[in-house]
Amino acid sequence: MASKSSRSRPKAGTPRPISEDEAGSSEVPHYRGHRQRLRERFVAGGADALPDYELLELLLFFSIPQRDTKPLAKALVARFGSFADVIAASPDRLAETDGVKDATVAALKIVEAAALRLAKARVIGRPVLGSWQALLDYCAAIMARAQTEEFRVLFLDRKNVLVADEVHQRGTVDHTPVYPREVVKRALELGASAIILVHNHPSGDPAPSRTDILMTREIAAAAKALKIDLHDHLVIGRGKHASFKALGLL
Repeated sequence: MASKSSRSRPKAGTPRPISEDEAGSSEVPHYRGHRQRLRERFVAGGADALPDYELLELLLFFSIPQRDTKPLAKALVARFGSFADVIAASPDRLAETDGVKDATVAALKIVEAAALRLAKARVIGRPVLGSWQALLDYCAAIMARAQTEEFRVLFLDRKNVLVADEVHQRGTVDHTPVYPREVVKRALELGASAIILVHNHPSGDPAPSRTDILMTREIAAAAKALKIDLHDHLVIGRGKHASFKALGLL
């Protein structure tokens, strides 16, 4: 009779067990090496070599080290619409998706924070009027996917260099209360010579409302009285924007 030790020892030529990292906790062996192949494609071709769900899958490797992440990546993209929409989603909405734990929420929000800091680095401390597209990209990145209205003021010095970017009000889905005196007062405190107003429309349509126009005129009048220029008021939508100056409203 074979000994207990010989019975438990695998026979020669028996395949080694597949780890969870290679096959997923409940998947078959065809996932073996998938992570490595995906990493190699990213390194060789960059983000453009991967569709949104694979780029997200690659990111999920860091928060979910021992499970196939493709189903979750596809589920997140299907629910939110794109890689950018996933990382911009609120922690509460992300957590509603089956399989998303605290570590995954943290990983996604870290990527969002890094993207926003990179976008801001392209405009802060630089002449805004000479890098207008970078400014638009930054405003879109930070505001286009917000679920409620947000009113920001960009403060510029005498050389039109951006010295401060501040959120002055947050409101409901379609309304943000703005107080012209507070905007001008803050400009004086910062020694700003000019300002740019920015707010978003959660509906996605950047067309200025009548309320937007009236509020802008009030701020323009208050700023002009103190020799502060109002360069523009930008309304940020989904994938597009409206400029008061371009529309002849300033």
